[in-house]
Amino acid sequence: MVHRNTNEQRLQEEWQALWLALSFITRLPMLVAIDYSPALMNRSSVYFPLVGLLLGGLYAGLFSILSLLWAPLVCVLLVLVFHLWITGAFHEDGMADSIDALGGGYTVEARLRIMKDSRIGTYGTVSLVLALALKAALLLSAPQIWLALLISPCAARLTPLILMRFMPYVSDPDKSRTKPVAESFSTARLIAASLFVLASCLLLSIWAPNLVMVAAIAIAAVAWLWGRNLDRNLGGYTGDALGASVVFAELGILLGLAILAS
Repeated sequence: MVHRNTNEQRLQEEWQALWLALSFITRLPMLVAIDYSPALMNRSSVYFPLVGLLLGGLYAGLFSILSLLWAPLVCVLLVLVFHLWITGAFHEDGMADSIDALGGGYTVEARLRIMKDSRIGTYGTVSLVLALALKAALLLSAPQIWLALLISPCAARLTPLILMRFMPYVSDPDKSRTKPVAESFSTARLIAASLFVLASCLLLSIWAPNLVMVAAIAIAAVAWLWGRNLDRNLGGYTGDALGASVVFAELGILLGLAILAS
């Protein structure tokens, strides 16, 4: 009886963690009662790729419907608008803040201070415009646009989990929204998330035979290059830097898919 109750409690905690991850990444309302705690917030991060796949399903479905009415460029831009709305531009905001900080700060303290500033600067604005423009162009270059929209949000969200596992967290411990997510991320949960991404890519490789290789190279390259840059300039990562890693990984995956189409 005790063993059964323990298993039921764990399943309930994982169910709550999934919904917490959904509410953390998106604007979707939580439909279940959450017994919030920093530990539960930390456990929720393993579900980021799953939430990414759910978002990708929405993007792919929306594109398929819109393509009955408009040209691909219009449809892709409308899907990007929907993406920015449903996620609150969460990761894009992190990327803009990170580029502002790394471009305008000359010390670690200055970079962290700039990163916490809610205002966007020149570096952040330019990077945001270029990232969105490049994303639209790469989606239009993909062999199957719906497939790119479906898998890239899922696979890209593995990248911040890698950074969280192997790098220290640096930010204001009292004010950061990301701190409970980032602390003590376990190897076991990273492996679980990695296996989920691998399975998703394998299932979709029917339409893109080299999808696993493309996703693996993009995730590894961004995790290493962006992680190395963060280590050199900040001594670790911040919540904004994690958001930036998702944007960069998505672009890397889309670049790889565009190569397959050439």
